[in-house]
Amino acid sequence: MKNLFFAILTVLSLGASAQQGVFQPGDYKDGIYDKENAVNRRFIPYTHLREGDVTWEKRVWRDVDMREKINQPLYYPVEFVTGRMSLFQVLAKYILQGQVIAFNDEEFQIPLELSAIRDKLKKCDSADQTSYTPEGEEVVIKIFQCDSLSILRNIRSYRLKEDWFFDKQKSVLEVRIIGMGIYTYDEEKEAMREQFWVYFPSCRPFFAKHEVFNTKNDSERRTFEDIFWKRQFASTITKETNVYGRNINEYSRGIDALLESDRIKMDIFRWEHDLWHF
Repeated sequence: MKNLFFAILTVLSLGASAQQGVFQPGDYKDGIYDKENAVNRRFIPYTHLREGDVTWEKRVWRDVDMREKINQPLYYPVEFVTGRMSLFQVLAKYILQGQVIAFNDEEFQIPLELSAIRDKLKKCDSADQTSYTPEGEEVVIKIFQCDSLSILRNIRSYRLKEDWFFDKQKSVLEVRIIGMGIYTYDEEKEAMREQFWVYFPSCRPFFAKHEVFNTKNDSERRTFEDIFWKRQFASTITKETNVYGRNINEYSRGIDALLESDRIKMDIFRWEHDLWHF
């Protein structure tokens, strides 16, 4: 009788195990539907532009400060979260995969090696730890601790290098982002630090496949490409092309620098506005 009881218990256990099956990560969907919009998105290619079509052009540099509320969807998350990535995480992903090249300068002349990129993506601190041998001799061991999330938390701004131009064939003023620089805040030196630059057109196919958090509607999330294409970010102009090659902060400070930034922005607006007569 006892053996029969154990036999029945064994059969029931095997049946329960067969019902449960083997766990597969894709069997449990975190949501009510499969998200296919962003995965299948394609970026809008630029229209062909000839040198003869451009009657006016101005290059400006602008800072997209991550402390601005409207820019926070580009900054967060600062940790690794399933289904969401920050702008820097997207860049780091495709740079490490070799699909996007990182440069040491804004003119895209000096590419960075992957080993140098990996060193930039993690912050390592060292500390001395003292121990003693069985003979009583003092031994100092240097301990290294690396934090791969440190750079995510210290992203302070993205610098955009862009060209504004008037296309006489379409009679419109357009802008195209040429490059993007990543700047972090160095807590030890209490100063901004340039990390690397990327060629923006080469990043657009990947930006179009990653969603950005929408504070109004979770089912209508735009992509990083949408954010830059539709200019849905706040920024401050820090430089325009000039004979001295100077940044605004080299000749203006504080409120004067902000006023100079607004002046450059209004000059571009007025140039287009003055073309038309009403």
